[in-house]
Amino acid sequence: MRFFLTVSTALALAGCGDMHREAGAEVDAGTFGNATMNNSLVQTGAIDAQGIMAQRFAREVPSTITFPFNSSELTGEARAVLDQQAMWMRQFPELRFSVYGHTDLVGGDGYNQALGKRRAKAVVAYLASRGISPSRVDALVSFGKTQPVVNTLSPEERNRRTVTEVSGWSKGNGQLLNGKYAAIVAREYITSARASIEPPTNVTQLVIGN
Repeated sequence: MRFFLTVSTALALAGCGDMHREAGAEVDAGTFGNATMNNSLVQTGAIDAQGIMAQRFAREVPSTITFPFNSSELTGEARAVLDQQAMWMRQFPELRFSVYGHTDLVGGDGYNQALGKRRAKAVVAYLASRGISPSRVDALVSFGKTQPVVNTLSPEERNRRTVTEVSGWSKGNGQLLNGKYAAIVAREYITSARASIEPPTNVTQLVIGN
């Protein structure tokens, strides 16, 4: 008969010497209750849930892509950024987004308004190809050249851009605002819990007996 004992199991049993500590104390870095605290503040109106998610999006993925001169074609670099945006959006189906198109200062107002709109629509179409429903993303234009990053009359790539932002909560979800944010909190709790209890994938097995 053969008996199998994983090294990871043996180490785990060896580390259970202190029976007087709180369960989970060894993994609590001081932020364990933040999600619950934030949800409580949202429900009492002390903080804005949409604002929190907008800040997360801007912090966790690039929100801006740029375009070639007089073009709404997506470059390889732009597609790579939009892939990151789409991955983030798939994690939070409760949210809606807006895409703002911009141009540089070359050309007339009307032409640049239309060009900015085409750029925003190109982003929405690409996100749709990555599984993000167009009903969740609005293609907007910020009047073409009225909000330059660099104030120059010459062609400037940093001005030829779209910016993606969190704009609100999805329609037809059937939940109240607080419920939507609570669902996000609960989902992330579950995800983090699964990650902490999943066994390692590279476990070494010891064979005892014959």
